[in-house]
Amino acid sequence: MTSFNALIVGARGVIGSEITRLLAADPAWSVVAASRQATDDGTVRGLTVDLGDAASSRRALRAAHDVTHVFYSAYQDSPTWDGLVAPNMAMLTNLLDGLLPVARRLRHVSIMQGYKVYGAHLGPFRTPARESDPPIMPPEFMTAQQRLLEARQRGQGWAWSAIRPAVVGGDAIGNPLNLALAIAVYATISKELGLPLRFPGSTEAYGRLIEFTDAGLLARASRWAAIDAPGNEAWNIGNGDVVRWCDLWPRLAAWFGMDVAPPMSVPLAEIMKDKAPVWDALRERHGLAPLPYERVAAWPFADFVFSWTWDMFGDGSKARRAGFHDYETTEGMFFRLFERFRQQGVTPR
Repeated sequence: MTSFNALIVGARGVIGSEITRLLAADPAWSVVAASRQATDDGTVRGLTVDLGDAASSRRALRAAHDVTHVFYSAYQDSPTWDGLVAPNMAMLTNLLDGLLPVARRLRHVSIMQGYKVYGAHLGPFRTPARESDPPIMPPEFMTAQQRLLEARQRGQGWAWSAIRPAVVGGDAIGNPLNLALAIAVYATISKELGLPLRFPGSTEAYGRLIEFTDAGLLARASRWAAIDAPGNEAWNIGNGDVVRWCDLWPRLAAWFGMDVAPPMSVPLAEIMKDKAPVWDALRERHGLAPLPYERVAAWPFADFVFSWTWDMFGDGSKARRAGFHDYETTEGMFFRLFERFRQQGVTPR
């Protein structure tokens, strides 16, 4: 018998797909996945909604009147930081405007943030970052979304949480934020061309500390924050370790059976543009999934992560003190994801 009714917004993304998978397998939950082209799959009910349109959102969200918990991980990309604000604020505003008047049983709304709230995307910031650190100068949409939630929750019977992962590792395909798949595709093409696996960032970036968050662990943390944690709080969620590319990269290369070469700063978004014929030949030879080359790897995001010449990690002890104790090794996360891509027929064995 279900006790909780979840509305998952962004259910097809790296994060939302894991939350959907986790809750759909839990008999205590019924799950509704909201997207522009939603479908029912037998375990999850689809809700078609365009959160970019205020009027149609209000109409569609009437069907979500029984929702008790919202897991919000929708995201609209932009080539500029300030360009992220308007569309991402509009989507969350339209969700709340449509849902709050009808969801009388609502108990919790969680939003997915990240270390942009600490200014991690702009340059060096204080590490380990803590949830109590002051916000940065706007425009910054994640903090703006939290302020919106705080204002809407004031005096209401529901609570909010802001989940702050590091770089997320997941198995969603065709997502602009999937670093693990970009590495797997880069390694596969490099191997096909008889090349070693060369770190495509600078020597300085190669030696910096970086933190990752497994998408499955993040899903469990999101469920914990929604039903067991103190309400109206932000939570840093990481694997529990920090790594340096100079230590991790040779291990990733060994998993693919490849040698390693010294790092060299090369823009993957440029040098991988002409590799579609290589990938198409691999796909045909190995019978891979019929995915177009432009959908299998997020080169701009990979370039962004590989460009960091500053430490990138947070303090996850607040969540541990509050009762969330799950952890994951980053090396194990990557190995598991690489194997899953093979099992899915996205990359060759």
